[in-house]
Amino acid sequence: MIRISELKLPLTALPVETRRASDAPTETDADRLPTPHPVAELRRLAAQALGIAEGQIAELQVFKRSFDARKAELLAVFICDLSLAEPAQETELLAKFDKNPHIQRTPDMSWHAPAHAPAGWPADQAERPVVVGFGPCGIFAALALAQLGLKPIVLERGRPVRQRTKDTWGLWRKKVLTPESNVQYGEGGAGLFSDGKLYSQIKDPRFLGRKVMQEFVDAGAPPEILYMAHPHIGTFKLVKVVEAMREKIIELGGEIRFEQRVTELLLEAAPTGAAAPAGFQPQRVRGLKVLDLASGAVQQLAARRVVLALGHSSRDTFAMLHDAGVFLEPKPFSIGVRIEHPQSVIDQSLWGRHAGHPLLGAAAYKLVHHANNGRAVYSFCMCPGGTVVAATSEPERVVTNGMSQYSRAERNANAGLVVAIDPSDYPLDAETWIAAFGAADGARYAAEAQALQAKGQTHPLAGVVFQRQLESRAFEVGGRDYQAPGQLVGDFLAGTPSQQFGAVQPSYKPGVKLGDLSQVLPGFAVAAMREALPVFGRKIRGYDMADAVMTGIETRTSSPLRITRGEDCQSLNVAGLYPAGEGAGYAGGILSAGVDGIKVAEAIARAAVGAPEPA
Repeated sequence: MIRISELKLPLTALPVETRRASDAPTETDADRLPTPHPVAELRRLAAQALGIAEGQIAELQVFKRSFDARKAELLAVFICDLSLAEPAQETELLAKFDKNPHIQRTPDMSWHAPAHAPAGWPADQAERPVVVGFGPCGIFAALALAQLGLKPIVLERGRPVRQRTKDTWGLWRKKVLTPESNVQYGEGGAGLFSDGKLYSQIKDPRFLGRKVMQEFVDAGAPPEILYMAHPHIGTFKLVKVVEAMREKIIELGGEIRFEQRVTELLLEAAPTGAAAPAGFQPQRVRGLKVLDLASGAVQQLAARRVVLALGHSSRDTFAMLHDAGVFLEPKPFSIGVRIEHPQSVIDQSLWGRHAGHPLLGAAAYKLVHHANNGRAVYSFCMCPGGTVVAATSEPERVVTNGMSQYSRAERNANAGLVVAIDPSDYPLDAETWIAAFGAADGARYAAEAQALQAKGQTHPLAGVVFQRQLESRAFEVGGRDYQAPGQLVGDFLAGTPSQQFGAVQPSYKPGVKLGDLSQVLPGFAVAAMREALPVFGRKIRGYDMADAVMTGIETRTSSPLRITRGEDCQSLNVAGLYPAGEGAGYAGGILSAGVDGIKVAEAIARAAVGAPEPA
């Protein structure tokens, strides 16, 4: 097949159908059908680009559709795959246009399994791989392992998705936090309560992202995510999709155990000659100690290969890994707030006269500014037509995040407005470490941190301390009842505490307590954001409107550390331990986490059945 890119049509040339929101409770099969593509027009453009007659095109499929809003006349931009009635002509045309970047051979996007377990595998139950965590990375690691015949065991500390949803609403509606079942913990991971974005900037030469998307569609996600330039699923749809994927894993021989928290990594000395970073012992996995949260029973689970598909909020597990001697490294992340505007303001600024067009939906944005104090300020995890949600997983701490449904039909747009930080910003004083980890562990970790600083190094748990410090401060300033501290943009820029809301009503539940966000955020973040907001207002008209609402605090932008691994996807000093996904520092979002889960599953399959490494 031939792939042709940059086929452009005016928005008015696209067929439009009026239908109910596709995630409405009364959704029918007809509602689920995507809007048809302008195939006749695309065939005409493709034939023109190739210099052939339209009748010579046997089949045309849309691979990707995006929109170009840089000019007043908004354009739809397509990438199409086509086959010709005479296959030999395809070869001739590809040779003719070999220097044209917009006319190429359609790549092979299918998944090629690297290995498969033989019949009767495993002879020893300890050979079954164990996946710790059932968020996007854990789901796809387990699914790929099951498809490869390796019968994975999944340990998820949280609850199944529907019970988890009820627990999460308990915080939002009743201010009751369930520490093991919330926005961060439970089936589906943190990605479940988000916009469900399915795009990433990772390099993906093997098109593993396409496998992720196809698995979602097979599990009930809208088929148009396969061709949308910036696809998303939304929370309500993700619930059903995650359940379907769970059932598929079980049907393929996998096992999923909920409310199972790993409390200890059982290790033994690695064979003589095994490598490890300086100062670390080479070890290997022999099993896990697991706490059943429902019964309180503790068991040991023998395992030689363990996927650590942790979320970025698995702080107690990070500490356990550090205490076990696993090599960890601190890494930068970002902190800030959620900012809310009327979605109509964003639509008008970005789509102009086309705002409200049913094919365009709610407009999204991406902004960045490099402030004079050296800090980068940028928008993060933008949720068109969404809500700001309470996302804490720990008592007496406040964290925000954003969420959208598939329809993106809520009145406000929201995004993280965050400032980049690095390990040099992390605290060293013993008091802050003790507040974060308790008297005994906090004092011990603080002493370690100070000793490492003397060597020019940073403690791997220091970012967790900084997060907890900010989240505890937000809880205090918000009134100690899980309300979030907030401020209007106009008052924030003027350095004046806010007293009452204006035209923008915040969506955060349990509620927003207005005041002064400089009481929560570090001074360098406040200065950088005050500089950035007017700049963003010149890029998106109305972005720095006085009544826009800022709600704090956003701290879980990415993992505060990395569980470093080698090219074989195993820990640098613990053989059989496979760090993966966002919590390990190898992904950022649903799509990249899913891709990383597949990569690690492939590495385990090769090791388990003795298949060769890829060339």
